[in-house]
Amino acid sequence: MAVAAARGGLFRRLFSVSGFNPPPAAAAARPQADPSTNLFVSGLNKSTTSDKLREAFCKFGEVVDARVVTDRVTGYSRGFGFVKYADLEGAANGIKGMDGKFLDGWVIFAEYARPRAPPQRFQASQPRQPFEASEPGSGYH
Repeated sequence: MAVAAARGGLFRRLFSVSGFNPPPAAAAARPQADPSTNLFVSGLNKSTTSDKLREAFCKFGEVVDARVVTDRVTGYSRGFGFVKYADLEGAANGIKGMDGKFLDGWVIFAEYARPRAPPQRFQASQPRQPFEASEPGSGYH
């Protein structure tokens, strides 16, 4: 009986809300990208189009390009996109004006886009040498 009570207490401790300790805020925060004219916009509604994205962000500066990223196969929105401004001031105003705001009923997040990493080229592996016995009498000849 005491063992069952101890297990129940352990179960309660493991799955209770008060027993949960989230990671420190500093560890959870992502490093910010350097200021640029290109913004990354996430949290987009699946029905948001590139035109709606451009219309929402053009209030804060001259938008050069606005694009909702879509799936190659289905053509449906992937829920994020990019907005490119003519200058840094417009991009900063776009972040201030739209980050955490509603667009098509969903809260969106705007931040400076990080530069894309260069593509990694496939490197053919070196041909492997056949196994050679390191000691005489190891059983491999």
